[in-house]
Amino acid sequence: MSETGAQTQIQHAPGSFCWAELATTDGPGAKKFYSELFGWEAHDSPVGPDMVYTMLKLNGKDIGALYQKGEMMKDVPTHWASYISVASADEIAAKAKSLGGTVMKEPFDVMDAGRMAVIIDPTGAAFCIWQPGGNTGFGVKGEPNSVSWNELLTTDTARAIDFYTKLFGWEANTHGAPMEYTEWMNGTEHAGGMMQIAPHMGPVPPNWGIYFAVDDCDAAFQKATSLGARAYVPPMDIENVGRFAVLSDPQGAVFSIIKLKPQQQEKK
Repeated sequence: MSETGAQTQIQHAPGSFCWAELATTDGPGAKKFYSELFGWEAHDSPVGPDMVYTMLKLNGKDIGALYQKGEMMKDVPTHWASYISVASADEIAAKAKSLGGTVMKEPFDVMDAGRMAVIIDPTGAAFCIWQPGGNTGFGVKGEPNSVSWNELLTTDTARAIDFYTKLFGWEANTHGAPMEYTEWMNGTEHAGGMMQIAPHMGPVPPNWGIYFAVDDCDAAFQKATSLGARAYVPPMDIENVGRFAVLSDPQGAVFSIIKLKPQQQEKK
């Protein structure tokens, strides 16, 4: 996360998702794709001799960022990273270790913007934690063309529930049949969701996925594929929730789009 873009600040409670960040193989290509798909504006900031950090904005408000992976990250897959707000990055990183997680990047300061760490949960899914300084995270969330939902796909939901409820104080509400779904509650906030990786999904590694809200799922899906996106799940309905699709951008980063039903929009 960068120190720039500290305009419209939303206070994100500890334990809530506060930022989305794309690590890509082609910064200019990714900027072009997402700008055309979602109408985002890209604002570049140099963060070192060979690196540019691009803040992504919707109507002037921060919705996330992207950067092109360098040589040091060549083995890291192209992906959207999910950030969770915390009161103390050091305390949460230490707690994650004690609960069986792995700290990939120990807590470090990002200029005066905040302090972060990268953690892998005991089932293998990576996420970032963010202790806000000058930048609290999203300036807009849940509106069309912004992040709407974060969802964990995992091979061991019971182990994930044990880890996240103890780490963040989340409550896990599991419901549904035959496809079981867990909703994470952060106090009264609907923080995100979780599903077991099913055989029909193919060789999917445990991961935190990101959903972007759209006005029209089918139109956005059509536009994304015309811009070079790969379709994984074509538009389909989730009863009482909305219509969604799963794609990957031209560089290979997977993301989902969703048009929520009105009563679901009120929960975000």
